[in-house]
Amino acid sequence: MQSRFRKGTLWAAAALTGGMFLAGCGTATSTPASGPAKTKSAAAEISIGTLYASTGSFATSSMPEYQGLQFWINQVNAAGGTYVKAAGKKEKIHLVSYNDQSSAQTATSLYNQLITVNHVNMLVADFGSVLTSVAVPIAQEHKQLLFDQSGTGTTFFTPTNPYIVLTSLPTSALWPTSLANYLISKQYKKVAIVYGENDFDQSQDQTLTKLLAKAGITPTYNNAVPTSTSSYTVILHNMAATHPQAVIELGYPNNDISFMQALQASGSSFPMTFTIFPGQLPSLFEKSFGLKGLNNMFTYPAPPLFKVQGVDYGMPLTQFEQAFKKQTGSSPNFLNVAGYNTGLILQKTLATATSLSQKSLRQAVTGFSGSITTLDGQFKINNEGAQVGETLPVGQFTAKNGKLNVNFMP
Repeated sequence: MQSRFRKGTLWAAAALTGGMFLAGCGTATSTPASGPAKTKSAAAEISIGTLYASTGSFATSSMPEYQGLQFWINQVNAAGGTYVKAAGKKEKIHLVSYNDQSSAQTATSLYNQLITVNHVNMLVADFGSVLTSVAVPIAQEHKQLLFDQSGTGTTFFTPTNPYIVLTSLPTSALWPTSLANYLISKQYKKVAIVYGENDFDQSQDQTLTKLLAKAGITPTYNNAVPTSTSSYTVILHNMAATHPQAVIELGYPNNDISFMQALQASGSSFPMTFTIFPGQLPSLFEKSFGLKGLNNMFTYPAPPLFKVQGVDYGMPLTQFEQAFKKQTGSSPNFLNVAGYNTGLILQKTLATATSLSQKSLRQAVTGFSGSITTLDGQFKINNEGAQVGETLPVGQFTAKNGKLNVNFMP
């Protein structure tokens, strides 16, 4: 498997930064003009429909991803639009978006509305597997191609569903490969794992335990908890009782924060402690725990913690960081990158597809898969629409001279 994080393709950032996007709780927004969502795209416009969560447990991840997509739209429209092959000319982007408030039930209704009422040309999912999970069957039922930004749950991708494309992350079953390899290389025999009861985290646990088993390693602790878990005190105590060399917590940002709070309060320390989202939202975690609280923490680093080399489509990282900060006033984090990268995939699709039919859009994506590299890495999907050209590295934070740095593990 080719990896966008192969040796020699990245360098660690000297300091970690990341801006957060704050927005109001309006029911609907539209770009370029604010107001009620349109039911049809205006002439010489491509309508893109998406959801975002300005409140609730997923807001800290959903809003920056949404802001990254908005940034792409602003850039495209400022240049007079994006080239649409089916029209033979540039057309501007009209964004129809609704606030799902981190509720899968609300998202279900709003995804349906985007398809059946707004009749959007292109459908983009909200952040993560939980809020994407309800979009997958709806899009398939209506034969609408779903551009899945970061919903990496493995069950979304099947031979019978051609109406999904994962844009900005590999499927979660691939994420723990580098983590398992590192644990095995360190000869850690005692590994304790806690994971959320959702497809995103469960698939990671399955891959991790499977790879460890091949090396003769059975976790000393391996239990699932509800995604809504906010207290890890007892769980951490039970994990510590097994005297692990490595403690692995697989969850969403709120889970990671709660787990790290329990860890900090307990005074416990282990040779290795791993959580997922500090590598995507470092500024959020630094604000919560300070440099000392993140020092020596292991995670999956993601752009802009490093630069992908060989970018041949869209802005390279440095240019993106400068333009994003100029437009928004804040430095980008990975989820800003992910939203912008989704926009690039939409742009390439429109420039390639011979018509705006959903079948033609899907064929276009298949056609350029494996041929472009963005600031997020090589875009490559398999026949089921799953991102397979990527793996995530393992990194360790170190605090030095008042800055947080990341060291990549071999």
